[in-house]
Amino acid sequence: MAAKPPRFSPAAASAYYLTLRYDFAVVNRANSCAFFARVDQSEGLILSLSIMLRARVDASPDTIFHGGNLSLARSKFPFAAAPWLDLSTGINAIPYPVCALSQETWARLPDIAEIERLQEAAANAYGCRESGHIVPAGGTQVLIQWLPRLFPTRRVAILGFGYQEHPAVWQATGAEVTIVEDFESLASRDVDVAVIVNPNNPDGRLIKPQFIRDLAATLHRRGGLVVIDEAFMDVVRPSMSLIPSLPEDGAIVLRSFGKTYGLAGMRLGFAVAGARLAEILRKAIGPWAVSGPAITVGAAALTDKDWLDKATVRLISDAHRLDALLKASGFEILGGTPLFRLVQHSKGRQWFMTLGQAGILVRPFPERPNWLRFGIPGREEDWARLQQTIRINSV
Repeated sequence: MAAKPPRFSPAAASAYYLTLRYDFAVVNRANSCAFFARVDQSEGLILSLSIMLRARVDASPDTIFHGGNLSLARSKFPFAAAPWLDLSTGINAIPYPVCALSQETWARLPDIAEIERLQEAAANAYGCRESGHIVPAGGTQVLIQWLPRLFPTRRVAILGFGYQEHPAVWQATGAEVTIVEDFESLASRDVDVAVIVNPNNPDGRLIKPQFIRDLAATLHRRGGLVVIDEAFMDVVRPSMSLIPSLPEDGAIVLRSFGKTYGLAGMRLGFAVAGARLAEILRKAIGPWAVSGPAITVGAAALTDKDWLDKATVRLISDAHRLDALLKASGFEILGGTPLFRLVQHSKGRQWFMTLGQAGILVRPFPERPNWLRFGIPGREEDWARLQQTIRINSV
């Protein structure tokens, strides 16, 4: 049985409200709290006390905002409905089923033969000609951090607004980074390194692999490089991956494991490159770059084509389902992939707050206040919760 709200005299209710307001203002002064209480004067009953916190996603110009930060969400919405429904990432909400792992897998260092099996599984899954061109790592973010240090340069161009870690890591090493809005502008610029997220996060824009291959050849002739982040390519149909036609030099492709397979906490990712570039990366990250459990689960998942095919069909269908739900409530669909949808609404920031108070976390964009990114719900009860929250607040 739900607990009844406390009854106070009007004077006591006002004092209770002001005490709460003072306490939270002291604790959360930086969060710009606003407090609202409604007091029933005849019954002395506090009918509602809600705390709205303006999310400080733009608190620091040096801070890169990422999805999945439930600790921040809990601090911003301390009275949100529980449990949280996290739709702020592009991670598959229905993960690959992990088998029980032996004690030996946890206890000993990874064996070279096991690492080679993982490379072979990844090569087959991604359409790579040689398993030696696969470089496993503890997540693609590790590889992103390494690239500017292994391939220092002065001029970098990045295609479009996207994953903010890419410009950040190159700028941190002193490179001049330019964001260009279309592929033609990228191909025509006099730069040393070009970065393409394909499909792009968050709008899902895709570039045909032959265009990227031609760009790689052009940059390679003058000692340059193209970095292609294919973190969400697993579920794109038909695939537009560069890997099956990867040039021998001048290009590095990054592939994430955790997003499609719903196992982001495992921290597994891959670089795919020709022999020379692959060896540079392999030496940089060193031996035992991937844990034994990640090797075992990763190899099993990457060889399970039936699971991936069924997951892709479900995600494509669910992406259409989410589009329909959001469009019916006044959101404009801007794009996305089968793992996330990008929408626009004139009250985007307000919707972020409304959903947050309901315990539903979506991805805001400080640079684009009308934009929101929704991950794909997994369970039917999650769909029902999202649908109910949006419809109630659309009235």
